[in-house]
Amino acid sequence: MSTHEAKIYRKTELVGTSSVGFDDAVRRAVARAQKTLRHVQWFEVKEQRGRIDEGSIEYQVTVEIGFALE
Repeated sequence: MSTHEAKIYRKTELVGTSSVGFDDAVRRAVARAQKTLRHVQWFEVKEQRGRIDEGSIEYQVTVEIGFALE
């Protein structure tokens, strides 16, 4: 047997929003996940889209967050 323990991961999907840009929306989603989930280790951007409301833009990203289970 290997001395390395195999890890099991779980994924969850979040939608981050920002009035600044897509990058900020991703950072907000990851930061929020880290407040609730332990062992957050990676993310993947699944979708980017935006909403226009009276001339202002809201950037939206769907992010899959991966974290190791204990």
